[in-house]
Order: sequence, then structure tokens, then C-alpha cells
Amino acid sequence: MTIFLRMMAWGLAAAVTFVTLGPPGYRPHFHLGQNGEHALAFVTVGLAFGLAYRANRMLIAIVAVAMSGAIEILQFWAPGRHARLSDFIVDALAACAGLAAAAAIDQVVARTRAQTS
Repeated sequence: MTIFLRMMAWGLAAAVTFVTLGPPGYRPHFHLGQNGEHALAFVTVGLAFGLAYRANRMLIAIVAVAMSGAIEILQFWAPGRHARLSDFIVDALAACAGLAAAAAIDQVVARTRAQTS
């Protein structure tokens, strides 16, 4: 199961990177507004990495914030893209929220297992 979760996490990270740096026409639109779409993407990535790498969530949070910044900086060289501080803030906070959600899910699962034992 861990291998599957890790493959999903890296696949999601690759997809988010592609739609962030790729041609604007390839980016899906969910009609959530720019910040809503960013938040949805990065919460999902944070959740996936939080479930896939349970023992290293603090390190994953640091890497997620750094990667959010790196993706925004790389947009300076991506045609049709614009790097924004507000996007970085939304992306970093959303990834950390996803990691926090993964930790909360783990706690609920652990409590449920302890009660049924």
C-alpha cells in the first residue's frame, strides 16, 4: 500500500508541476477561482505525500514549501505564466494543510484500531 501511495503522490506532484509550468491551455479549470484551484491542487498533493511518507511529515512540509516557491520562480521562464507571491502563499499553506489532514486521518485510524482491539 505504501508503494501505491508514494506513486500516487509523485504522480500528483508531476501533474501539478506540469499544469503549473505547461501551456495555459492544458490547465484544468474547476471554477473555484485562481486561489481555489491552487489550494485544491496543493491540498491534494500535501495529503498524498502526508499519507505516503508518515514518518517524515515535518521534512515533507519543509520540502513542500520549498517546492511551492521553486514552482513559482520557474514560472518566470514559462511562457504565458506569471509568478505571484500570493500564489506561493496559497500553495505552501494548502500543502501544509494537506499534510495536517493526513496526520489527522492517521490519528483517527489509530484511535479506531485501538478501540477495536
